[in-house]
Amino acid sequence: MKRYDLRHLKDDFYNRMIELIDKGLNVGEAGIFLFEVGDFSSIQKSADVVKANGHELMNSLKFNEVDWTIVVKKAAPQAQKERQESMKAAEENVEQTAQETQEKVE
Repeated sequence: MKRYDLRHLKDDFYNRMIELIDKGLNVGEAGIFLFEVGDFSSIQKSADVVKANGHELMNSLKFNEVDWTIVVKKAAPQAQKERQESMKAAEENVEQTAQETQEKVE
């Protein structure tokens, strides 16, 4: 397990976090990422970024008054691909359902 402090990047830490996961962690290894919360949108966005890249978000919690930590487990390349495809299919399903609903309303 490795710990990374990304607070100095403010709200621009997402790319660096993924870079650290991809290059700094072994498959199955967990990393702890510390970042500054700001307006709280970074919490959900960090979870979305982890999920979109096919890794596993293990934990997310408030560290202190201004900082947040997430624990991410690096997935194997095949698992990453499967998760990304599953997420894409789910998004397409949501879009299709929304479109069908809109058509019924009209």
